[in-house]
Amino acid sequence: MLCCLSAASLFCALNSCDSINDFSDNPDYRLSFSVDTLSFDTIFSSIGSTTKHFMVYNTNDEALRIEKIELANPSKSGFRINMDGRKGVQFSDIDIWKKDSLYVAVEVTVDPHGDNQPLVVEDSVLFYLNGIRYSVLLQAYGQDVHLFRGGYTIVHDTTLTADIPYLIYDSLKVDEGATLTVEKGAILYMHDKAGLVINGTIKAQGTQDEPVMIRGDRLDYIELDVNLPYDRVPGQWDGIRFGAESFDNEFNYVIVRNGVTGLNFCTSTPDRSKIIIRNSQITNMNNNLLVAVNCLIEASGSEFTNASDSTVALIGGKYKFTHCTIANYKRIGNRNEAPCLVLSDRWRDGDNETLYALQEADFENCIIDGSHSPDSTKLYGGEILFDTDEQKNSGDDATFNYRFNSCFLKTARLDNERFTNCLFIKSPTYLKIGVEDDEYAFDFRLKNESAGIGQADRAVAEQYPVDRYGVSRLNTAEGVSIGAYQYVYQEEETKN
Repeated sequence: MLCCLSAASLFCALNSCDSINDFSDNPDYRLSFSVDTLSFDTIFSSIGSTTKHFMVYNTNDEALRIEKIELANPSKSGFRINMDGRKGVQFSDIDIWKKDSLYVAVEVTVDPHGDNQPLVVEDSVLFYLNGIRYSVLLQAYGQDVHLFRGGYTIVHDTTLTADIPYLIYDSLKVDEGATLTVEKGAILYMHDKAGLVINGTIKAQGTQDEPVMIRGDRLDYIELDVNLPYDRVPGQWDGIRFGAESFDNEFNYVIVRNGVTGLNFCTSTPDRSKIIIRNSQITNMNNNLLVAVNCLIEASGSEFTNASDSTVALIGGKYKFTHCTIANYKRIGNRNEAPCLVLSDRWRDGDNETLYALQEADFENCIIDGSHSPDSTKLYGGEILFDTDEQKNSGDDATFNYRFNSCFLKTARLDNERFTNCLFIKSPTYLKIGVEDDEYAFDFRLKNESAGIGQADRAVAEQYPVDRYGVSRLNTAEGVSIGAYQYVYQEEETKN
């Protein structure tokens, strides 16, 4: 009986082996693929890409053996493939069972090509099965960059031109006594955890048509239900820190976005200009967006928007914000309970607290707004926090000196002399406020019939006659708009 059972078992095993090795050579049995073209976003030269993948399907009722899978031109294209855990450029006798699939992962590294224009790089993954050749096209755009890697310190006056972008892999530091000039059109791509540390001076001199851009280096998309670009996701890089002895900085037409923090100004002195910010956009940070301790800062025509913590926090010092939009409607990640604007005369470092007189904090023709509505009817609440002794909330010329002129404020009406011609409680309406239908894009220009149109102080606007889009604030029938952007009428879409 035992012998019979062994023979039967052996017979079944042999039959099973025959079944396993029975691959169809029927040319009517075809492969199918999840994509016909696998596209990568722009890849920086000499830096490997993120990994993308596609699937190969056998929808037939019999197993297939793919004779060969190979890259058509790997030595020139720089593409690499990984086949079910095996790396290479060519594979033989790949089995794919009936009603089953294969996972093919792809990476690419692009060689420098000496040009500022992206270079199209293409290759194909070829599949050979039963006398038929299949192909999936691989496509990427390669971009040359100046690479700063391993930490780099600028010790002498240096200029970054706009010939090709810059990729910062670690920290880029400017030593005390050195000036970094960034020319119009220059782009600084910041890698994960990379940051700028300015102990000397930075002068970023963009223009309306060619702004300076400082942003994360991810150019691809998050593969979710929403095809969301990483460029709209905060926390892509560390941020910009200005040391205590850094002075005379300038940001003209500069865009800074998607960091962990934005602009962090260490404890300094209000006796010398820390920075002048003109016609710039600082937006979408994972913590605070702009924090300054006892500094002298001037900002005009600029947007400061969207952060998990405070958008603008000013502790001690002297500040002047004119025609700025300071707003917080952050959608991706959490928005904490911190209000949009914080004015304070105390700096807390752990258990230590140091008092700094808020000598001057002037806001003219500005929007202070955000998604916090429950406290907007509370005196000294809503989107403004007066972080001082309660008796100083109404202001003190020596130690807590603030003024708002012709501003739009998401807080309760405050009837004291420090608020002149201001609008309170409700919000303006904007072109885009980051809802899912807009793929989390924001546009803080005012919509038709929004409050704030034509309600700014014209005498103030005459010192800043155009916004950062080049729109005149003065030559308009609607009058001067509050905020960073002059209102422009939008044609309404007609419905059939």
